[in-house]
Parts: sequence; structure tokens; C-alpha cells
Amino acid sequence: MDTIEIRGESIKLGQLLKLHGVAEHGAMAKDMIADGEVTVNGEVETRRGAIIRPGDRVEALGEVIEISAEQD
Repeated sequence: MDTIEIRGESIKLGQLLKLHGVAEHGAMAKDMIADGEVTVNGEVETRRGAIIRPGDRVEALGEVIEISAEQD
């Protein structure tokens, strides 16, 4: 499991997948999400623009990503 720190209050799901490296580019992230291959907190998420916040858990392609707030 990896932990990703984000700035601000949230990040969009598609951006998170690219930031983590699970998706090489936006089109790949879009396809993964549309195909139901991504879960957020255990639920399939099909919206690329879904808002992900600290404390959320995202799973994609066997990778588990925990989201935390960036420390000052």
C-alpha cells in the first residue's frame, strides 16, 4: 500500500491515478475508471472527476493508495 500526500482539500480521481503512476496518461485513467477497474473506499467509481479527499482509499490495477493531507 502506498500513501499519497495531496495539497489542498482534494484531488480528482483521474489526476490521482496519473500522480501515483497507475495511469501513464489521462486517457488511460479515463478508460480504467470507465471500465469499473477503480474503487474508492471499496465502491466502484466511474467518474473521472470524482473528488478524493484525505482519508480515502483508492484501489486500481492491484495497487492500493491511501490519501493523506500534505504536512506543512
